[in-house]
Amino acid sequence: MSMNTFSEENYLKSIFRLSQMPDVKKISTSAIAESLGNNPASVVDMIRKLSDKQLIEYDKKKGVKLTPQGQKDAIQIVRKHRLWEVFLLEKLGYRWDEIHDIAEELEHIKHHDLADRLESFLEYPEYDPHGDPIPKANGKMAKSFSASLADGKVGNTYRVAAVRDTSSSFLQYLHKLEISIGTQIRLIEQITFDQSLVISINNAEPTTVSSKFGENILIS
Repeated sequence: MSMNTFSEENYLKSIFRLSQMPDVKKISTSAIAESLGNNPASVVDMIRKLSDKQLIEYDKKKGVKLTPQGQKDAIQIVRKHRLWEVFLLEKLGYRWDEIHDIAEELEHIKHHDLADRLESFLEYPEYDPHGDPIPKANGKMAKSFSASLADGKVGNTYRVAAVRDTSSSFLQYLHKLEISIGTQIRLIEQITFDQSLVISINNAEPTTVSSKFGENILIS
């Protein structure tokens, strides 16, 4: 893995995540700025640095693309982040709305076999606590989930496979509703007026949630 700064690693990770989104056709500098909460000028400056290090390719029409080395570096950062999330939840007892910010710091620790040892200690998990696949050392990973509850068929029961929104506020809301990875949700009705959803969580009494909620629950 290349010796990159914390900021450079965060950019590589952001570009990688954007590249994994099925609805993203082109990774623009504005999309990266929005993803990281940075101003466009600083993004342009970093794009230049990463291009000079041959970690990305940039074309105004085609957008930003990771080079093979950039892809390799990004995957290793994501791998460490997701392994640390599993460790924090399963071994240290943190809540799933707490682990992301801590893992953001731990992912930058550089030691040649730390991720391998952590993966072995955790018995080779395939997914992190939010349902995202954990890359293996060779870059391969289990399938990602992309179908959302909002796209589900009324009358069917689905399993929560992942969450698209990993913000603390959304995860705390899910905790309040007693929803986690593996929870069974039956889609009872989709209201025509605003596309809100009437659902039953683990066969409990029906409750109504917003369309935005449904878009951020990924199902299998």
